[in-house]
Order: sequence, then C-alpha cells, then structure tokens
Amino acid sequence: MNLDDITPVILTRDEAPNIGRTLAKLAWARDVVIADSGSVDDTIAIATSQPNVRVVTRPLDDLASQWTFAVAQASTPWILTLDADYVIPDAFAEELRRLTPDDTVGGFEAPFVYAVHGAPLRASLYPPRAVLLRRDHARFYMDGHTQRVRVDGTVQRLITPITHDDRKDFAAFVKRQQRYMADEARKLLAMPSRDLPLSGKIRKLVVVAPIAALIHTLLVKRLILDGAPGLTYAFERMLAELILSREMLSQHLRKSSSVEHDSTVD
Repeated sequence: MNLDDITPVILTRDEAPNIGRTLAKLAWARDVVIADSGSVDDTIAIATSQPNVRVVTRPLDDLASQWTFAVAQASTPWILTLDADYVIPDAFAEELRRLTPDDTVGGFEAPFVYAVHGAPLRASLYPPRAVLLRRDHARFYMDGHTQRVRVDGTVQRLITPITHDDRKDFAAFVKRQQRYMADEARKLLAMPSRDLPLSGKIRKLVVVAPIAALIHTLLVKRLILDGAPGLTYAFERMLAELILSREMLSQHLRKSSSVEHDSTVD
C-alpha cells in the first residue's frame, strides 16, 4: 500500500501531554487531520508546529458525529483513525507499506500494547479495534460512551501493535470516566441482561464489577507482576467500574423517584 493513500485522523481536546509523541511517529504521512473540539491548552500549538498537520475545529456533540466530520476532511482512499494517545511504532508503518488489500477488504484491525507513563504492560483489557479503514466504507455510530464503526467489507488483522500511552493526569482520568460512565450506565440499564455479553452482565451486578475488575487485572492478566505500572492500571480499572456502579445506582434511584412522583400526582 502506498502510504500517500493513507490519511491519519485524530480527535483532540486538551491533549498537550500526548499529541506531540503521537505526531512524531506520523512523519511518514503526507497529510494528518486533527479535529479539535475546543482545546484550551497547547494542543493546537503543538499540532501546527508539524508541517504535515492540518487542524480543523468543531464543537463536540458526540464522538460518532465528530469522527464522521473528521474523516470527511480526508481525501485519500484510506484513513488511519487514531486517538491522541496512540503511538505508532516504525514497524507499524512498515507493515502498512506491505499491505496489498483487494477490493473486498474494508478495513484492518490492530492489537494494542497498553503503557502506563511509558512502561508497557504484559496485558490489558483494551481490545483490538479497526483503525485502518477504506474511507468510503466506514460508518460511525454511538454505543454507550464511545463510538464504533461499521465497515462495508471484510476486516483483516494487523500484526504490529499500537501503543496506548495516555500521559494526562489523574484528575483528567477521573473527569473523563465520570463523563463516559454516565453514558455507559444509560446503555446498560436500558438493555435486558440476556442481550449483554458476560462483561455487561457482571457490570449490571454493580458492586461486583469493581472487585471483579481488580481481581481480573491483577491475577488473571498477571499485572501484579508489572509492579507500579500494573498496580496503577488495576486501580484505574477498579475506579472506573466504581464510577460506573455509582452512576447506575444514581440513575436507577432517579428513575424510581420519578416513577413514584408520577404515581403520586396521578
């Protein structure tokens, strides 16, 4: 595949701790599109210091709409959809060069290595995702707190992992999880348990999920062997599930209170 046929696309908002490292690994791209939703830190200054980066702005309504807008700014047949904390290794670009997809292929899925402040973990709960997409064969939609993509065509698997390495501070992590988990709670409460995967069923048990996340990351994934980075990751996963549990309880109580109020009025 000719790398000039690929446009990396990145969404940003206050990503100064991350975006410089991400862009440094995209020097091979002729054009990099950044769709920013109102950064007030140095994200824009860092991005525009790179000669191959083009910044467009749009207020964020939801991630699916933002990705749809961002992808529309590209003109190449392929797009590489990246978070601002994804670091592309040199071997990944080399693998892209060797690709020879036929017309039935709509995208490629990449595995991930999760890093905590630069220290790679032996495992994580972060799933593979389709990142290299034929631009006209991808449609984004919301699923709980995040976007997903429907790909017209087959999705093949890449070998070289992308590194996920978010360097933002702990306060930013908590704020982000509070926002994400409000959406995730609404999704889980609206769905019958029978329609959920095992992870969703466990999450609907509320208080069980944080404990399960801690045990699974430390013992099943063996992150206890990764020292401080592994413990940090396990704590963050447990905290995220605690935030979700609290949000589910709060939404359930608000719904119950509303129904009781309506009954009283009637």
